[in-house]
Amino acid sequence: MSEIEEKEVRGGQGQVLDPESYRDSIGTMDQSGKRKWVYPKKPKGKYTNYRNIVSYILLLVYFIIPFIKINGNPLILFNVIDREFFIFGQPFYPQDFFILTLGAIASLIFIIVFTIAFGRIFCGWICPQTIFLEMIFRKIEYAIEGDRNKQMKLDKQEWNSEKIWKRGLKWSIYILISLIITHFMFMYIVGYKEVFSIVSQGPFANPTNFMVMILFTAAFYFVFAWFREQVCTLVCPYGRLQGVLIDKDTINVFYDFKRGENRSKWRKGEDRKAAGKGDCIDCNQCVVVCPTGIDIRDGQQLECVNCTACIDACDEVMEKVGLPKGLIRYATENEIEKQTQFKFTGRMKGFAVVLVLLVGFLGYLLYNRGEMEAKFIKPAGSTFFVKEGKITNTYNYTFLNKTNEKKIVTIKVLDPAHGEITYSASSKITVERDKITKGTINISFPENEMKLSKQNITIGVYDMKGKLVDSYQTYFEGPFKLQF
Repeated sequence: MSEIEEKEVRGGQGQVLDPESYRDSIGTMDQSGKRKWVYPKKPKGKYTNYRNIVSYILLLVYFIIPFIKINGNPLILFNVIDREFFIFGQPFYPQDFFILTLGAIASLIFIIVFTIAFGRIFCGWICPQTIFLEMIFRKIEYAIEGDRNKQMKLDKQEWNSEKIWKRGLKWSIYILISLIITHFMFMYIVGYKEVFSIVSQGPFANPTNFMVMILFTAAFYFVFAWFREQVCTLVCPYGRLQGVLIDKDTINVFYDFKRGENRSKWRKGEDRKAAGKGDCIDCNQCVVVCPTGIDIRDGQQLECVNCTACIDACDEVMEKVGLPKGLIRYATENEIEKQTQFKFTGRMKGFAVVLVLLVGFLGYLLYNRGEMEAKFIKPAGSTFFVKEGKITNTYNYTFLNKTNEKKIVTIKVLDPAHGEITYSASSKITVERDKITKGTINISFPENEMKLSKQNITIGVYDMKGKLVDSYQTYFEGPFKLQF
């Protein structure tokens, strides 16, 4: 290894770093509780390339989904204000929220099972916070201010012309990107057409929407320009949840302390094994690339988001000094301590079974949630009237078409089966797709057949093929009769 490479291994740019300065219990704070700004070195390597590919695909998905439609419906939409919800093009309504609740429970169990088996891999590879910060904002910072050492130097220097234009350019781009992210986020709520309409009308035509947009943009800017990794280390509940989920059989990013200790600086030509030294040359490259500022060699820590930057940095150093790669790698604690392979534990199997059952039940509910929902409600304060030997009640109906096709339906009384229906309009009622139709009908029964003053009846709704699409049980009122 050349002299230049040896200096790079010892800390980058020939700088030997003080190991103890990186071994606080919390990577983003010093011992007094004051925040330490993290300047992660730009990572490179196999896992970084894989993460880049995954991140770019997910970013592409995020920016494309609002424009995708299925059967004329948006792929994903959560319009809380107008109570319009679409998931994979299928409309969902407040009446269907129990299904969404079960879906949320299934997702939670999936996260638990996934975390028990694979640790915090979600945080490093899929989490939006990580993707936006590391793949967009951090890359802009590298492009404008340079790598770790240049950023530290720029931060310490006086506010001269170089610092002003670099920071000004970076912050301006950050604001612009935060604004773009916010606009796309609102497309998931009101749809892209509405967002384009609001933008084209200008801020004065929609002052409330404009202020909300500005507030969310400011929040994004604050998170990605200043708060950054503290979202993961201080705020995110998932980071705390992992502490009670992972065990010694969970796959995580681990430092192989059996192979790495005792640590010692690299000396060319030295027989480290004979000298009782481990493979870790104490170069601190795994520390300087860490986006949360921790030392992975201190063991598993809540601040570790499994981003694999330390794996790539360590593998690069191992390759340069001629030692085997994998000193830091994906492994389980038992694999490191006992040299045992990963196994699917009983706890994992139990959660997996619960997850499969819940997903199956959720699929059943989605499949059987019905094409239409019908309700027949007596108007408030209404009663019956008797004419020509028949008792008549009035009902207001509400039909909700949950399909992507227009429905033409008719109404029949199912029980008792010989009720007579009088329509306020046509007997064939048209219900447009994803719409609610309301109307009024009268239902009559012969007076001599009504034995009770309030009797249960069932009303059915049929399509033009004679298929029962929904039924509703209500009550029918008549005159009070004494029974002897």
